[in-house]
Amino acid sequence: MIAHLDGTVAGVGLDGAVIDIGGVGLRVQCTPDTLATLKPGERARVATTLVVREDSLTLFGFGTDDERNVFELLQTASGIGPRLALAMLAVHSPEALRRAVAAEDIKSLTMVPGIGTKGAQRIILELKDRLGAPSDPAAGNGFAPVRRAAPSWREQVATGLVNLGWSARDAEVAIAAVEADAGAVDSGTDGQQPDVATALRAALRKLSKK
Repeated sequence: MIAHLDGTVAGVGLDGAVIDIGGVGLRVQCTPDTLATLKPGERARVATTLVVREDSLTLFGFGTDDERNVFELLQTASGIGPRLALAMLAVHSPEALRRAVAAEDIKSLTMVPGIGTKGAQRIILELKDRLGAPSDPAAGNGFAPVRRAAPSWREQVATGLVNLGWSARDAEVAIAAVEADAGAVDSGTDGQQPDVATALRAALRKLSKK
């Protein structure tokens, strides 16, 4: 098992990064929070876990060992694969997940795209005694704090453009142009987000015409 990577960040994309280890570039899938700490050309260390499938080997990277450990534990629950486990950690910190499970806070768990009420109940039932107790269960109002809202499509596209070398200002202008063409709206209005990859390609086309 590859427990961690320690090397130079060769590139950062919308959902992963490439870390150069002795001349070999290893791609890792990461949460937005972890990706935000990785800067091309800089040295970085990420905790990792390797998910083996019949047709693929996928390396997932995390900012802390605790985050990686929770990622692995989440997958022991019925119906939770690596992609959904990563989505859970994109919305909630490990501590927030512990508090949500301990408090049987279905509302917080269903904030993760792909998890419904039944899925949240199953997670609570199967992981309550395995995920560990929150460090301060008496803090707050009993509800698990959200790390942050899942990044909007605008944030993800902007991050992708900046990582590709465009300035933040250029990214803003391109995104505004894409919105004007497509009439794109945030998920908060109609429950649907524009496809990030499609929006990114459209923004790149806008920038290439500059």
